Amino acid sequence: MRIVAVEEHLTFPFLLAGIGPETLAAHGWPIPGTPGFRAVVPPALEDAGAERLAAMDAAGVTTQVLSVPGPGVELVPGPAGIDLARACNDSLARLVTAQPGRFAAFAHLPMHSPAAAADELERSVRDLGLKGALVNGTIDGKFLDHPDFEPVLARAEELGVTLYIHPGIPPQSVRDAYYSNLPAEAPFMLAIAGWGWHAETAVHILRLALSGALDRHPRLKLLIGHMGEGLPAMIERVERVFSRYSSAHLNRNAARAILDQVWVSTSGFTSLPAFLATLMTFGCDRILFSVDYPFGDNRAAVDFLTALPLAPADRQKIAHANADALLALAPTAASSPAAPIGLA
Repeated sequence: MRIVAVEEHLTFPFLLAGIGPETLAAHGWPIPGTPGFRAVVPPALEDAGAERLAAMDAAGVTTQVLSVPGPGVELVPGPAGIDLARACNDSLARLVTAQPGRFAAFAHLPMHSPAAAADELERSVRDLGLKGALVNGTIDGKFLDHPDFEPVLARAEELGVTLYIHPGIPPQSVRDAYYSNLPAEAPFMLAIAGWGWHAETAVHILRLALSGALDRHPRLKLLIGHMGEGLPAMIERVERVFSRYSSAHLNRNAARAILDQVWVSTSGFTSLPAFLATLMTFGCDRILFSVDYPFGDNRAAVDFLTALPLAPADRQKIAHANADALLALAPTAASSPAAPIGLA
């Protein structure tokens, strides 16, 4: 079975060197050389060679769709951020070209400069063959529904490509109000992978729906990870609450807009209850397989996929067919590693 994993992360030493420890610290990131930094930027995050491919092959992952997580150019304003984004995308394109069928990639955008970000998205798609873009969290506390980012939403819709909405470090005011005054590393982990990242991304999607941004861009395609960032469990309440409040300006109920324009990946989750909630809310045609490598384990994620109580045709949709359709992926002769025993 061909398996495409759609939220698989990679960074570049030149990108990290271009951000600087002062900028990292100012935005809530650990600084290089600390245990916290090694937790969010492990050595495997910089590897795009033999070890990554071997880990894919050992689990039966055919293709990784690469993306640059935070810390990234969303922290770097002005020409420096634009130049770093271009360098990242050129590097991603070289990796894809060197390993046809094994890698695809989302562009990394200089979101501090929205007009330049829209142009870089177009260059990355048209000239480099990248498959959309991944956006890390808020930009100076602003979500994508802010008018500043209209050029990016419009260009993605025009190009027909997907924006992957990925979390970032919460703004300082949010960290102080919600995640501070806990022991040891608990504040940081609660603000990120333990809870805050998922809540932030759910709010990001809700704001895009409730602001009318999805109505203004009805062909815009969004992808989110982590089994829907809690939205599957909450979508009925969203539909009910916003059918009564704050919806006169919308063409659709916010829940309907989300179900019309959002796809979900399994990144970082191997929980059957979470999967079933996602399946029952978004449907099998909207779920894409992901590992969240190197933070997730390839083998555990593939084992979870192959054990799901699904018809073979539905398993194939989640394994690759939905990603092929959403991201315009084309399998090649080079994209067929030997499948481990047990894959159908």
